[in-house]
Formats: sequence, C-alpha cells, structure tokens
Amino acid sequence: MRRIRSVLIALGIVAGAVAVAVFLVSLAPEPERLEPPSQLPFVTTVTVAAGSGSIPVFGAGTVRPSAEVAITPQVGGRVVWVDPAFQSGGRFDTGQTLFRIEEEDYVVRLREAEATLADRQVAFLEAREEAAIARAEYERYAEQEPGSIPLSEASPLALREPQLNAARAALDRDQARVAEANLAVARTRVNAPFNGYVRDESVDVGQFVAPGQPVGRLFAADAVEVVAPLSDGNAALIPGLWNQRAGDAGQRIAARVIAEYGDIRYAWDGYVDRAEASLDEQSRTIDVIVRVPDPFTAGTPAGVTTALDSTPPLLVGKFVDVEIQGLAPQSYFRVRRAALQPGNEIWAVDDNGAVTIVPVRTLQRGDDEVYVTGALADGQAAITGGIQFATDGMLVRTGAAPGP
Repeated sequence: MRRIRSVLIALGIVAGAVAVAVFLVSLAPEPERLEPPSQLPFVTTVTVAAGSGSIPVFGAGTVRPSAEVAITPQVGGRVVWVDPAFQSGGRFDTGQTLFRIEEEDYVVRLREAEATLADRQVAFLEAREEAAIARAEYERYAEQEPGSIPLSEASPLALREPQLNAARAALDRDQARVAEANLAVARTRVNAPFNGYVRDESVDVGQFVAPGQPVGRLFAADAVEVVAPLSDGNAALIPGLWNQRAGDAGQRIAARVIAEYGDIRYAWDGYVDRAEASLDEQSRTIDVIVRVPDPFTAGTPAGVTTALDSTPPLLVGKFVDVEIQGLAPQSYFRVRRAALQPGNEIWAVDDNGAVTIVPVRTLQRGDDEVYVTGALADGQAAITGGIQFATDGMLVRTGAAPGP
C-alpha cells in the first residue's frame, strides 16, 4: 500500500507540474509574424534633369603672360641709377624708367655731331648761293650770245649742281648723325615697354652693361593666357572656334578661369582668343588659348558665400580650371556622372521599379555631371549603384543616392 501511495503522489506532482506549465505557456505572448525579405535588389538612383542653354566645355592649364620681354639696354655703359621697384615682383607703368646708364660720353658725342652739323649747314648755304650765282651768270651770257647753248642744256658743272647736291647730301648725313647721337642719349634711360611686372632682374648701380645684354624680364599686366589642351570632341563643342582670330574684338566665345586659393575657388571672366592650328604631337590634343583681361584684380568667389579677407589675383604660373561656353543643343539631359554606365548607357527606372536600358550619346563629362542625349525624360530616375548589371524589365527597389 505504501508503495502505491508513493506512486500516486509522484503522479500527482507530475500532473500538477504539467498543468502549471500549460498554464504558463497559455499566458505567453504570441510571436510576431515577419514578412520574408524581398528578393528584389536595392539600387540607389538620381534624377535626370533636362538641360537648357550652353553646355560647358571643361579644360585645365597653366596661366602664362600674354606678353613677356627681356629687358636689354641698346647702349653700353656704367649703370648710375636703378629704380627701387626694379626687382622681382615690382610693378611698372608704360614708359617708366627702370634704370639709367651714364650718359656723359653720349652727350659729348652729341655736341660734336651738332658742331659738325653747324659747319655743314654753312657749307650748304654757300653751295646753294654759288649755284644760284652760276645760274644767273649763265642766263646773262645766254642772252648776250644768241648762238649759245640754252640753260636747259647747259652743263651741270657750269651751273654747280653736283656741288650743291654733294653739300645737301653731306648736310643730310650730319643731321642723321645728330639724330643718332640724340637717340643714344635717350637710350641711356631704359624704360618699361608696357604696364607689367618684373619677373627677375640682374642689374645694380656701378655695373657695366653691354648693348643687347639681358638684365631682366618683364611681363604684361593687362592680360594673361591659359593654354587648355582639349580633345577634338570637346573642341567640336565650342561654336565658331576656328573662326576666332587673335586679338579680334568681334564676337567672342565666353570663358571662365577658376583657381583655388586656401581651399576657396575664385573665378575670372575671359574669352577664347584663338586655337592652335596643329595637334600636339605628344598628347594629340588641340591647344585652345583663353585670354583673361585684368587678371591682377581680385577674383570672384565661385560656389561659396564667404571668402578670405584678401582676395588674390590670378597669378602667372598658377594651374587653373577652365570653363568655356559651348554649343546649346535643342534637347539634352544632365545627370550625375555615376549614372553613366559602361558602353554609354543609362539604366532608367520607372515608377513600377522596372529597369530600362537607354543608350545615350555623351556630349560632355564634368567632374560631377555628364551631358547626354538619348531617349530619357526630365525627372526620370537613373541607377547609380547597387547592382553590377541590368536587363530590360528587371525589377528593383530604389532609394535616393547621397549628394556629391
């Protein structure tokens, strides 16, 4: 009996434990039902925008002077004065004296030439008077002798014409010598040929300089040039490029030169001055020359609202970006560069998430955007990432791509 009682007690305990467990399970919350993840690939997209106006043509190059000359004296001698500004970076105006050469020797030669000229003027006056007397005497002789040779056929020597011509030639020669001596005196002052800056100099007071000896370099301040090598495809986007003539003030192709100073970009307005008539042998590109007037005025901050306290000029030797006003097609589109797929394709996505592969023609590639033509639409979504390949009709999930 005791054994049966123990068995019953054990069974009662087990049954109670099962009942408690069933009760506790019934009180537990029902597990959340989750939808299985979508099998469609997720892609990032950007919006295609319809373009308007001119397509910019991008290039880059180094700023160089529009004119640069070597400063060389035309007469020799000892340097007696140098303008304090005649050193690297100095600014000069047209006609301003850079340095002076000792002029005493040239002044002495001028005085000698003037004295010789004075004697020659007297000799010419005497020869002219003698020629006039000889002509008058011959005319009286011809009147008294009816059979004599007329004045028009008389010997030039009898009329003293060769002597007068020789005296006139000698006077002209000595006048030229005086002019030459005056010019030599004037050339002892070496002047700036145009408004510009000194690139370098190598002359000091007391130094002897010889005619034609370079003593410095000066470059023009009124304009600079940027040589932008462009591919033939980019050059073809510039309207009327091959009609441009250097220095022609007629219809000009607008351009903009952008330089970076202290992480801030500054822009200067310019224009396409000309294009080289031959390809570069190494790069097979066309050199387009952009001219920038007034480069040493402050540039305009590009793409920012605040700038440095002191805005810099467009310095010679600076590497810059160039934007040239290109053609203005009737219809084209702008889209982020990442949306252009290999083979010149855009993977467009419609409102239902279906992919359409659109072949396009690339007109221009910028740093962040490309300009294309093709069967696109304004506001259409284009894939920039998330998949490595696509097919027409393929379904995808979309999300906006992060900004540039």
